[in-house]
Amino acid sequence: MELVKEDIMSGYGCSDHFMESDTFLHSWQSLAQLLCSPVCQDIICDVGMPVMHKNIPYNCRVTFLNRKILLIRPKMVLCNDGNYRETRFFTAWAKPKQIEDHFLPRMIQDITGQVTVPIGDAVISTVDTCIGSEICEELWSPDSHNIDLSLDGVEIICNGSGSHHQLRKGNVRVDLIKAATARCGGIYMFSNLIGCDGERVYYDGGSMIAVNGQLVKQAPQFSLQEVIVSCATLDLEDVRNYKSSVRSRTDMGSRTTPFPRIQCNFALSCDDIFQPTSEPIEWHYHTPEEEISLGPASWLWDYLRRSNQGGFFLPLSGGIDSSSTACIVASMCNLVCTAIRNGEVKVLTDIRRIVGDPHYAPDDPQELCGRVFTTCYMGSENSSQETRNNAATLAKQMGSFHLSISIDIAVAATLSVFTSALKLVPKFKVHGGSPRENLALQNVQARIRMVLAYLFAQLVLWARGRSGGLLVLGSANVDESLRGYMTKYDCSSADINPIGGISKTDLRKFIKYCIAFFNFTALESIYKAPPTAELEPLADGKIAQTDEQDMGMTYEELSVYGKLRKIHHCGPYSMFCKLVQMWGDRLSPQEVADKVKHFFCSYAINRHKMTTLTPAYHAENYSPDDHRFDHRQFLYNALWPWQFRFIDQQIQKLEKSGGFRKEKQSKVSSATMNFMDKTVTSGRSTEGVGGRTEQGQSFVGQPSLPAGVVVTIAADSCQPDARLQTEWQSPESFSMEANTVTSHLVNSVLREENTLETEIETSFYRMEQEDRRCILKC
Repeated sequence: MELVKEDIMSGYGCSDHFMESDTFLHSWQSLAQLLCSPVCQDIICDVGMPVMHKNIPYNCRVTFLNRKILLIRPKMVLCNDGNYRETRFFTAWAKPKQIEDHFLPRMIQDITGQVTVPIGDAVISTVDTCIGSEICEELWSPDSHNIDLSLDGVEIICNGSGSHHQLRKGNVRVDLIKAATARCGGIYMFSNLIGCDGERVYYDGGSMIAVNGQLVKQAPQFSLQEVIVSCATLDLEDVRNYKSSVRSRTDMGSRTTPFPRIQCNFALSCDDIFQPTSEPIEWHYHTPEEEISLGPASWLWDYLRRSNQGGFFLPLSGGIDSSSTACIVASMCNLVCTAIRNGEVKVLTDIRRIVGDPHYAPDDPQELCGRVFTTCYMGSENSSQETRNNAATLAKQMGSFHLSISIDIAVAATLSVFTSALKLVPKFKVHGGSPRENLALQNVQARIRMVLAYLFAQLVLWARGRSGGLLVLGSANVDESLRGYMTKYDCSSADINPIGGISKTDLRKFIKYCIAFFNFTALESIYKAPPTAELEPLADGKIAQTDEQDMGMTYEELSVYGKLRKIHHCGPYSMFCKLVQMWGDRLSPQEVADKVKHFFCSYAINRHKMTTLTPAYHAENYSPDDHRFDHRQFLYNALWPWQFRFIDQQIQKLEKSGGFRKEKQSKVSSATMNFMDKTVTSGRSTEGVGGRTEQGQSFVGQPSLPAGVVVTIAADSCQPDARLQTEWQSPESFSMEANTVTSHLVNSVLREENTLETEIETSFYRMEQEDRRCILKC
């Protein structure tokens, strides 16, 4: 049996092209070719395509065998959030366990000899098993279709999917598919799209086959291959034994309403009892740093080869962001060379066309980088020698064709036009200028860099004796876009941006990964340097301007704001309420309010910039991309009078109650339990409390550790000698010890402050998974 991806005939990313009748026509034409193809004979094929039934467009699976269509199965749950707007183009099939007759186009009738075929929610019964279908979003829905299928005796479930890549998302798919077969047994075939489908998202592949809660096949992610075939041989008797042993399933299955069954005189199994079956495997997860290295690099390759351009142009400033973009291009060159060494003829054909050499066969990523990648340091009188050197050294290590220019002449010429017209000379703030003058002088530098970037991108290959142009790459990260910390139509304006959906925190980790993996040692000084735009005059040759100082917030805080705003759907007031709890141990409510107000004012003032954001690789689910992911107005009242007034009222209530007043907080805010040892139990690695097992399940509540592990309970720095070490025996014994020591510490401090009237209650307050600790909040 062969399973391919969702909407494979038309391409999943057609969007509004699904409203065109041509898309449906060409999909049927493609299906006609498959029906006649000799490679599609004597095999059940399951493909995805749009189908118009009774003038209603459906997203469907079409199953066929030996030039006969067996079933058209419409999608029953459409994806309508995040990057997806399926309800704009399609209608969900609303008749569960019902089928109708669909009249085939005449071109298909001539091939199959069929006038009508069944369309609807049905399953296919072969002579040896039963096959059902689940389409992408149906797996993710609260009432997954695989449950009903499994209860009705379906043994093989096929899912042709279009699931895009997002950082740290891989385990979600794996867990869903393993759970689907662990509950009721069965075989689950998951086929996912791979590559750039012409949009901001990248489909990372990772197709898989699972049986009875265990994976037996994993297809590669982030591959440059256009077609990846994954096969597994499984025993249907293993499925039947598993299903019959789950007594709750057999009881529920005996009462379920049956699906319509389409009879198919064909067998999937063979009589060879010595045929080896596929063994269970452990899924290989990529780290977030590896995902950044591979996902955007594959996306860039698809964009480059399909746009028919000659390479990329990047303004390389010597900072974290532009260096990250450069490293992603270097990673792309590594992927291309690796694919060619592995015999990928299509990749070799594409790179020869891109560089204009029909005999070119790249083997060295550095040499390839020099052909397809141009970097340019656009310095000014405000640029430091340190960033200039960093950019040049990094370019040399990765092999790019590097230029270093000065933009001072262009800046002076532009300002002279203004001065001649209005007889005024704007000044920087350090020279006595106003904030408006200071900002305008910074922006003119940034915008001139954008103009020069496109000039060089159009003419560099011409100057090097080659035809074609270069794609300009942007390097604004998701946090700066969220804050609006960029100049409209500056270097953030480009053709595409591979890091536009990645946070500054993740990019810093990615830089450290590139130092180790690619041996780009120039990144070490770039990593240590404070982020700066270098648009204001230097102080004694040193950088006087930093990004975080300009923004009035740290990048770590920006990530928190972004996740609360988009993922947790917080407005100003609800964000304040959450951050008072999150940051209450180090900030007063007034300080938290000031930070929240500053963020939302900055967000509102700069929201209009999101309408012109460069198309960026989607990697974070708090992206402010205005195109389709984050639909909000771009004209705000930046004072947020109603919301901010309620924040102020809440502060007054807190101050009256004294509940969160910083000056009244105890010096001992918490006692921390640190697990120094990494414990291994029954072959499973467990790191601290609230950690994750290999299966990816979090555990909460009282910590559970093997007896004998040494646990250290320590007070804050105000009581450095108050420390207790004890051997873990059980949750009860640990809780008793913890209560004893924390009560002792708190009471001793309270006696010093004469606040004995305060009643202390010690309890587990929260679990911090990443820090591998459990905080006992007093």
